[in-house]
Amino acid sequence: MAVTEGPSKKLLLEVVTPEHLLLSQEVDYVSAPGSEGDFGVLPGHCHFLSTLRIGELLYRIGERVEYMSVLWGFAEVTPNKVTILAEIAEKAEDIDVERAEAAVRRALERLERGGLPSELKEAQISLEKARLRKKLAERHRQRHQHTH
Repeated sequence: MAVTEGPSKKLLLEVVTPEHLLLSQEVDYVSAPGSEGDFGVLPGHCHFLSTLRIGELLYRIGERVEYMSVLWGFAEVTPNKVTILAEIAEKAEDIDVERAEAAVRRALERLERGGLPSELKEAQISLEKARLRKKLAERHRQRHQHTH
């Protein structure tokens, strides 16, 4: 494939939690879990802000696709940078599959027990977080079993 405009532009993706800068990486594409639905960003995107829900952050570097869990926060998009300010974020490779599975079981048990609406809402959020972490960890494990 001939490139006529010189090297393609990249986006700087930065993921920041209250504890630390989790990721600072030049990427080709980002997809984030906006509160109004997932949105994708390529270099040169218009400037905008979005709140984030619990969901999957995907980013592509060349042909390689990486995933992170993002739990609430904000995204700021400029033509050459995406900044994710997340309450909690975790790279797929850092998630322990067994711990995530155990968290799913605990959350389901809490929901089955019932309780006050506030307790049920908290259990539902725990279940959503645990299922997201389990999905990302399992996908990461499967991808890396096939490549080794």
